[in-house]
Amino acid sequence: MSLRLRLLLTLAPLFILGLAAADVGTYAALQSSLLQGVDQQLAIIQPGVQNVLLHTQLPGGDGGPPDNGGGFNQEYAFPVGTYGEILDSSGRSVSSGILFGTTSYASSYAPVFPANITSETNKILTVAGIGTYHSYRAYVTPMGNGDVAVTAVPLDGVNTTLSTLLLFEIAISSGITIVVLVVTWLLVRRGMRPLERMGATARSIATGGLGRRVTPSNERTEVGRLGLALNGMLSQIERAFGERDVTEQKLRHFVSDASHELRTPLTSMRGYAELLQRNPDMTRDDVLLAVRRIEDETRRMGLLVDDLLLLARLDQGRPLDRAPVDLTSMVNDAVSDARAADPGRAVIARIEAPVVVTGDDLRLRQAVANLVRNALVHTPAGSPVEVGLQAQNGHAEIDIIDHGPGVPAAQRERIFERFHRADPLRSRDQGGSGLGLSIATAVVTAHGGKISVTDTPGGGATFRIELPSAIESRANV
Repeated sequence: MSLRLRLLLTLAPLFILGLAAADVGTYAALQSSLLQGVDQQLAIIQPGVQNVLLHTQLPGGDGGPPDNGGGFNQEYAFPVGTYGEILDSSGRSVSSGILFGTTSYASSYAPVFPANITSETNKILTVAGIGTYHSYRAYVTPMGNGDVAVTAVPLDGVNTTLSTLLLFEIAISSGITIVVLVVTWLLVRRGMRPLERMGATARSIATGGLGRRVTPSNERTEVGRLGLALNGMLSQIERAFGERDVTEQKLRHFVSDASHELRTPLTSMRGYAELLQRNPDMTRDDVLLAVRRIEDETRRMGLLVDDLLLLARLDQGRPLDRAPVDLTSMVNDAVSDARAADPGRAVIARIEAPVVVTGDDLRLRQAVANLVRNALVHTPAGSPVEVGLQAQNGHAEIDIIDHGPGVPAAQRERIFERFHRADPLRSRDQGGSGLGLSIATAVVTAHGGKISVTDTPGGGATFRIELPSAIESRANV
């Protein structure tokens, strides 16, 4: 069942019940008001009717109706159809029933009194009638000698008014109900159109159109606010799908590059192993060379696997050691190691002030060493390298400054990606596996810092590591 039909089936009965209750209330109120008017009228004319009834019983009277030619019937302003009669204690008529308020006497027009009418003294009740009038309002009063006088007024005028009201209520209520139902259906249908448009848009989005948005989307209506919420959700879903696609693409590249990097040493080891197997008569020097190359490739593959495992642990948020780390000692050691690795190059330490951070000493040393080695590998032989340390705005800054060709602007974002090489033609033996900068970035990020690259004045590249310098650093633990 559709929402609009459920709304209509819910609202229509409520409206009909409310309208019926209003009609019943109006009918009951008018009936009560009209009966009160008749009761007041009975109370006013009862003494006159009783007086007329008593005069018709005077000695010499024949008990018939009063003289219509100027007698008592003309002295009182009785309503048309007023009926009067005196009954004894057993309910028998003492005087003939008199029909007042008319110029002719018709005994066939009379109320039908119940058997216990004499016991209903000083009461007003409704009784049936015969002849022209179908019902009467009767007032029973005691006479003092055991008899009772009954004054009755016909209710046909009241009943006619109520019947007319009932017909009008049925006609008007039916018309109003039909109009309201039609208008409600149209309004509900119009109100549902935005939801139908949202449904159509949602179906389109489900088929792949993540760029579409629902309307309306504003703060003026509930549907508009729903549209705003849906559009916000769709934006997040689209962004999540986009990030997923980027992540999947990076993952595919990473797996492809890792497979290629691992396949290279494996291929070398397989080649030397097959060479040893196929040539049992090789000289000792050739055998030693093959064994040494297999050992070198094994060591290289082990380092690559260790780097991959380190990146995996950092990606998973594995806890790092938390201890005070003296960056001054770290920078001096990195400079000494670089001088030992490349004695012909000037490697200078520029330390403005001692700085201590909280973190993992081994991982931070690895990050700094990777950046220094990157400078040694990617700059011309003999060009100087500087390693600076300073504290700025609550952060420790380590700068690795080289004076080589620098990093092109287009490569500055991708240079920290895994297995990325700015020069694809450079040999892997010279340039490494392509994970050094990625490991440095992951380590620095895990310590709550960041790493960036800018141009060195006069040419070259400057890699900067920024770490929280307070003991309570934001290390990822």
